[in-house]
Amino acid sequence: MKPFILTIALLFALPALSVAQEDKTDRWIGRIENGDTIIEKRLKEIWVYPGMNSMSKRQQRKFWRTIYKIKKVYPYAQRANELLKAYEPEYIKLESRREQRQMMKEIEQQLLKEYKDDLKKFTLSEGRLLIKLIDRETNRTSYSLIQDFRGNFSAFFWQTIARLFQNDLKSEYDPEGEDRIIEEVIRMIETGQF
Repeated sequence: MKPFILTIALLFALPALSVAQEDKTDRWIGRIENGDTIIEKRLKEIWVYPGMNSMSKRQQRKFWRTIYKIKKVYPYAQRANELLKAYEPEYIKLESRREQRQMMKEIEQQLLKEYKDDLKKFTLSEGRLLIKLIDRETNRTSYSLIQDFRGNFSAFFWQTIARLFQNDLKSEYDPEGEDRIIEEVIRMIETGQF
């Protein structure tokens, strides 16, 4: 009978010991106010968004579709930013326009081999989203990127093609306005909530 009671006592005592041990390792900040000690602890920042309960079924479907599209497209925008940071300094160092064009041809062929099949599968709305996210990541519109690296004629040509498909390479990312939901979803993805 005594071993049974001892086992039960240990089962209840172990969690209390582990909690006490955790308190010792955490850094608590305290201050004394009017004779009372007030314990403070810094918490990890979290973002609060409107709940799904406040949305209609249609809004919920739209929200989940947006999440799906962003998760699909966002890695490409991040990759575009990485490539821009990697290649832009090399491109600027080149002295002649001919060398710059040659470099851009090589990069373009490499990117087409790597991403052509994936990008062909994007819908029009995913393409629009990619254009916005490239602007978000690089702080430059797709039009200005094409203009800087390929010239005015290429930028005009691709803008015309984009307009035929109801896209706009000059569209800018607006996290405070029309792209607020996109920004919220990206923050959720970056903080690991999605």
